[in-house]
Amino acid sequence: MPRRRLMNRLSYFTIEDESMLAEAFAEFDEDIFAVTYKVEGTEGVFVTTAETREAMDRNDVAYNLLAEEDSNNIAVYHTILSKEELADYEDAIKALALAYKSVAIACIGVNGETDLGFDLSDGAEGYTYFTAPAGHTFIWRVFATRDDALDFLGKLSLNDKHVVDWVKSIPLASSDELISYH
Repeated sequence: MPRRRLMNRLSYFTIEDESMLAEAFAEFDEDIFAVTYKVEGTEGVFVTTAETREAMDRNDVAYNLLAEEDSNNIAVYHTILSKEELADYEDAIKALALAYKSVAIACIGVNGETDLGFDLSDGAEGYTYFTAPAGHTFIWRVFATRDDALDFLGKLSLNDKHVVDWVKSIPLASSDELISYH
């Protein structure tokens, strides 16, 4: 089980040969939840959690660190079930959001089911998933701006005060405020 940290960094990096990641991850200790995501729209920029980066360092995985983002800048909105199953994987979910250049991510369904009534007929852009070690696959909506989050979640929740308060608490107004890795 991942250990909790007070201050976490999500790291952007490049690697000479991305197949090295799979080989290295197979060698990591069993208790390490190693995860990297390719940043959307890039040729070879990845984002990872502090735990994975530390494991990469311990195992001498050669990578080029580009930048670090404070994980506290990425907001996560959970359902009851996602909060229960994914509490120990919060930084992995935040890294997933960051890979989409997003400032917030909200759980909107599980195993393809949702009570929220959203429609994917226009495409799946803006949606992703995360499969919990317990087995459920959670559907997530990523948001590049606080306004996008309010528009989407406000409509789905009929502007529920709890949801609106969460949106207002998103630390960054837009992805333009994220650390640049260029």
